[in-house]
Amino acid sequence: MAPLLELSGICVAYGNVQALHGIDLVVHEGEVVTILGANGAGKSTTLLTISGLIKPVSGQINFCGKSLLAVPGHDVVGLGISQSPEGRRVFGAMTVLENLRLGAFRIQDRKRSDSTLEWIFSLFPRLFERKNQLAGTLSGGEQQMLAIGRALMAQPRLLLLDEPSLGLAPLLVRSIFDTIRAINQKGVTVLLVEQNARAALKLATRGYVLEVGSVALEDSAANLLANPSVREAYLGGQGSFGAA
Repeated sequence: MAPLLELSGICVAYGNVQALHGIDLVVHEGEVVTILGANGAGKSTTLLTISGLIKPVSGQINFCGKSLLAVPGHDVVGLGISQSPEGRRVFGAMTVLENLRLGAFRIQDRKRSDSTLEWIFSLFPRLFERKNQLAGTLSGGEQQMLAIGRALMAQPRLLLLDEPSLGLAPLLVRSIFDTIRAINQKGVTVLLVEQNARAALKLATRGYVLEVGSVALEDSAANLLANPSVREAYLGGQGSFGAA
């Protein structure tokens, strides 16, 4: 089966500094794939490049068999890819409901949009309780729920999640990961960047380890969990792949 998403030889540079060095990455329909790596390894850059917010200097990105290289970010959303960014980035002066409605800016069918909204409120009942509250007054966990919900409003086939557990209490982290599992079970493919390596690998089908802008390791999630170098680097202590 052809992959849903395929990156081949992706190189990205910020001025004279090269951030990605020939990244190859594949995501199949229905998977949860996680990207691990130290700070500065290129994880967020990879997601932003897929989203069309950063243009690679070379390489190819195919989604559903079609190239994304010439597609601007807002049209990437229309093709079926949406992203919940690192740091949440909700619109603080707008209500929860207004933030969610913005996520559906490419959806013309209001009934479909309303149906998705109902699903999101079932995933995150707290958002329904806070729907008329300004997003800037929400707790960190509630803002993360809102960021994920906003991305889901675009009805994506592929959801990109960048550090969804960052800064959250352990109980909320468990809740967020349970929700990501439920989202995936509804048929949404997930590409996850996550600093909580253990939780990410327990959720994921497969994983990639990035080191200084290159793929250092690719394997099933179970094998990565059992890999001594990965365990040392990301599940306690430091190892050959750097600090978690």
